[in-house]
Amino acid sequence: MRQPSRRPSRQAPHSPWEALLRRFLDPIDLLSEAIYSVLILLTFTLAVRVLAFMGQAEPPLTEAYVIEFILAAIGAIVAWGVIDGLMYMLLEMFQRRERYRFLEEVQRAESEEAGIAIIGEELDYILEPITSEEERHVVYRYLLQHLRYGYPRPVALEPGDVLGALGSVIVALIAVTPSLLPLILLRNQFELAVRLSNLVSLGTLFFSGYRWGVYTGANPWKTGLLVMTVAVVMVAIAIPLGG
Repeated sequence: MRQPSRRPSRQAPHSPWEALLRRFLDPIDLLSEAIYSVLILLTFTLAVRVLAFMGQAEPPLTEAYVIEFILAAIGAIVAWGVIDGLMYMLLEMFQRRERYRFLEEVQRAESEEAGIAIIGEELDYILEPITSEEERHVVYRYLLQHLRYGYPRPVALEPGDVLGALGSVIVALIAVTPSLLPLILLRNQFELAVRLSNLVSLGTLFFSGYRWGVYTGANPWKTGLLVMTVAVVMVAIAIPLGG
């Protein structure tokens, strides 16, 4: 028996540009991208502070070194955005294929009850807490009547997928820009720039967690502190492992 997906499918964009805008406007995408990109920068800036504190690194603080440091950090962030964008394209195609497969299975059902059972496998986990069995049966029968006349399309890469992937790179760079500004503007005072960048990064993580709490209905202050704390722990683990 087919296992229903427990991940709610996002509504397919109506145009390629909507896919790009959705990468900016979707709260989960936006907050996740911001957190990951800031984490990558923190692995650079905190590593400098940790190694200097341990006496294992005395980098020549020349302007060329600082510029190389900044470019390496930006390169890592862009690389992350590209990887996430490629995964976005694959997941969009997989989700469309999942929807079309569901439609095909409903249309191949040998009887009305079999079709209703397939729809129930997909929707019961959403509707069961708020409806009775009789109510769900009525809804599923109504859906079955409409799904029988649907036409699955071949699954292929669409322009919206490419623009959505581009949005991943743009969001990653925008999210980390405040943390990069101290490094760029104060490159002649590298130690101060790193401290300020770390403070801004921690503030960004807290704000991202705060917004996540507001969006999900959780305590925003606790969520902000939790995201910030977990992020620092993750960076602390990544640094000695070469991350």
